[in-house]
Amino acid sequence: MKISIKNCNNIDSGEIIIKENLLNIKYAINGTGKSSISKAILYKSSDLKDNTNKILDLKPYKADNDNSIIPEINGIDKYKNVQIFSEDYVNNYVFQGNELIKGSFDIFIKNDAYENGIQEIESLVEEIKTILKEDKEIEILKRDFNEMINAFGSNVKKGLDGRSSLAKAFKNGNKVENIPQELEIYTEYIRSSENYKWIKWQIDGQTFIDLTENCPYCVSDIKEKKGIIKKVAQSYDAKIIENMNKIVSVFERLDAYFSNKTKNIISDFVKNIDGYTSEQVDFFKELKDQIERLRAKFENAQNLGFYSLKDVDKVVDGLKEYFIDLTLYSHMESEKTKEKVNIVNNALSNIQQKAGLLQGCIKRQQQLIEEIVCENKADINSFLKNAGYNYSVDLLEETDGSRRLKLIYNETEKIVSDVKNHLSFGEKNAIALILFMYDALKKNPDLIILDDPISSFDKNKKYAIIDMLFKKEKFLKGKTVLMLTHDIDPIVDMMLVHSDRFEVPFASFLENNNGLLIEKEIGRDDIKTFIKICKENIKESHNNLNKLVYYRRLCELTDKNSIDYQLISNLFHKRETPCIYTNGQTKEMSPEEISKGEQRIKTIIADFSYQDYIALVKNDKDMIKSYFNAINNYEKLHFYRIIFDDKTSLIESDAIRKFINESFHIENNYIYQLNPCKYQVVPQYIISECDKHIKKLEEEIHQAQ
Repeated sequence: MKISIKNCNNIDSGEIIIKENLLNIKYAINGTGKSSISKAILYKSSDLKDNTNKILDLKPYKADNDNSIIPEINGIDKYKNVQIFSEDYVNNYVFQGNELIKGSFDIFIKNDAYENGIQEIESLVEEIKTILKEDKEIEILKRDFNEMINAFGSNVKKGLDGRSSLAKAFKNGNKVENIPQELEIYTEYIRSSENYKWIKWQIDGQTFIDLTENCPYCVSDIKEKKGIIKKVAQSYDAKIIENMNKIVSVFERLDAYFSNKTKNIISDFVKNIDGYTSEQVDFFKELKDQIERLRAKFENAQNLGFYSLKDVDKVVDGLKEYFIDLTLYSHMESEKTKEKVNIVNNALSNIQQKAGLLQGCIKRQQQLIEEIVCENKADINSFLKNAGYNYSVDLLEETDGSRRLKLIYNETEKIVSDVKNHLSFGEKNAIALILFMYDALKKNPDLIILDDPISSFDKNKKYAIIDMLFKKEKFLKGKTVLMLTHDIDPIVDMMLVHSDRFEVPFASFLENNNGLLIEKEIGRDDIKTFIKICKENIKESHNNLNKLVYYRRLCELTDKNSIDYQLISNLFHKRETPCIYTNGQTKEMSPEEISKGEQRIKTIIADFSYQDYIALVKNDKDMIKSYFNAINNYEKLHFYRIIFDDKTSLIESDAIRKFINESFHIENNYIYQLNPCKYQVVPQYIISECDKHIKKLEEEIHQAQ
């Protein structure tokens, strides 16, 4: 699939190809626009799905004031759902609180087989759930039970919780039923359904009562009544009255479920003038206990299923715990309660008849979960071991029956509680990438993007990650994956060194030439040893200085102390009289040594003469022509280095100086690489800076003439 991209950050225009059901590796140097490509695809996919314009966030800074330049990407309509591994993913989804990845139970456990097993179990207990769900009175009863329990407060071991709404409402008696004599004139207000609102209104109005002798509402004289008016605030608290109303209402709604004796005790308690006694406190402790137990019975029956029965040896015995013996609930013995209890018990009796079938389903589900857990953790732990990380993972069961993925430190076998702060940057990224893979497999997006995922790892960890992601059929092999990287190792491993272990990816090199994005495919034959690259370029180059550059590199790899290597080095440093460096000592080359070096170099340049070439490299005018005639950035960089070897003080940019030095040495550390004559591995911005210096020197030469 061909994708075109325009006006996205540093990419003015360009095209890339993504092949379906295959790993697509886009290899590029930093600054090419890899992240811009991944964001453009992700944003456009989101825009198509949500009818937004997030792609506009990629508008280049240089075009801020130009409304005609609009970011766009075309050719991705097929990718409705895109998932990307990036720093944002690590920050938002991985190492979340009490699990390694958000939703680990859904990712690792809940597959089709799991869901089918749960559905089979649910079908066997469906009757009781349906009955309890459709009985609206039971739903209301459970809500009233909850409200009543909350009113008792959380601490009733040593008595009624003094902070509870029940204690606060009734500790001084019920002053709604027992109105002080001097306030009886307010009876209709105090006993109204919204009395607490009136009390609050009355108390708030006292802010103005002392401003004058008149009523703040009707302006009549209240001089003689102020004391009574203020007595309302002294006797009543709006919040307490509101809580009292709610508690009394709950008692009234539950009235049909209480035994006659309990009803009478509650009635006396509610109407009490002087507050409750210690015996009443003991009564309510007992009442609360029975309400809590009965509520739990209803809720457990409604939640009956795999997780509530999985730990019992026999389902028939486990079901006995769900039956309700009303004789154990003396406060709740009533015809209404009996009616609801019978509904639960009758449904449980029907389930008991299917206990054997239910037992078999639960056992199969337990075995399935253990198999899934063992398989998933074994794969991850194998990766951690192969990558050299002293950790393992396990899907541990939580109190709610679900499982969460935890990280365990092998030496102590303890769970790592603060993963984000405990692990190094590399450890976090490696583990996060593997977890992302499982998440992507679960969500099954149309396109998976890996934005520079492995460049920060050493070689063995890189291979361990690539092996985990793409070697096995059940992982990302066969998925449409776009990997953007500035690391060539995955290409070398998958296309050359271990091509028998991996499906060959579609690899390409991306070049950004002043905003123009160019893609060039990388074939297996393009991955060569540096020695082979040097030999090919010596043979094929039409410029003798280029031949010398690659010949010197070849000597550097095979025999750095050879006389021909040292002669070329002297040439590039523009020394009229070449020197030999051995054991830290410097001495001038003898005519015989120069001749010996020349003879070796003549195997690639028949008419080579050191003196002739010294004249060439010291002629800035001719060297500048060679610089501009060079067909690739790598050769330009070599000409630039030779031109400015004796003019280093004129190189103003430390970045240019550093890049030149590294370009001449660092790639020798790699066995395999791409031919720099074919692929522009030297960034265009470096060459643009070099161009400025060359042009400046050219002007100086012209002026001097």
